Amino acid sequence: MTFGVVVFPGSNCDHDCYDVLKRVFAQQVEFVWHKDTLLDGIDAVILPGGFSYGDYLRTGAIAQCSPIMGAVASFAERGGLVLGICNGFQILLEMGLLPGAMVRNTSLHFICRDVHIRIENSETPFTNRCETGQVLTIPIAHGEGNYFADDATLASLNAHRQVVFRYTSSQGELGSKSNPNGSCEHIAGICNRQRNVIGMMPHPERCADATLGNRDGQLLFASMIDALTARCV
Repeated sequence: MTFGVVVFPGSNCDHDCYDVLKRVFAQQVEFVWHKDTLLDGIDAVILPGGFSYGDYLRTGAIAQCSPIMGAVASFAERGGLVLGICNGFQILLEMGLLPGAMVRNTSLHFICRDVHIRIENSETPFTNRCETGQVLTIPIAHGEGNYFADDATLASLNAHRQVVFRYTSSQGELGSKSNPNGSCEHIAGICNRQRNVIGMMPHPERCADATLGNRDGQLLFASMIDALTARCV
């Protein structure tokens, strides 16, 4: 299987994702340039974090118009696995592949620190190694990570179990002190109804190596590998 990591001008977590998949998991990985128009031979796509196109206009607003994103949309429609991390999540929202929008953190400050997220749905290709209710420690690094959606969209997300991660305390409890950016309903990540597209603000690639002192992020990449392996059987 081959993972494709999309590279935009301003991406800064592309090599982190590549390293985790290539060195930690010994997977085949290719960088995909934003001006490419094909995803031939790619089995899963990762949209990494960073500041694509300098985050001008809005986060992800320009990147969603990149030539490669047409191929990513078609890939997702065919059931291909797409993981958007931080800026990648913002791009997926701008494209409409996931519902909702991102606005400034309520603090109006860039936040870079570890947070705790609770697994709300372990029945996805990205969380099958986890248990519902399990709490992971994952770092965040963003200034516009405040997830917003109207009441109808939130109700739909909950009804279809599309909320995959919520910010919590280390004990898995919801509370304003555990919500770093003010996200609606403490949402840290969501998926589409088909479960093959997921966006999350925390950075699992930054905590997937024992050298970094935390390997919780490995669970998400290992889940993707398991899901892709199962498709090939």
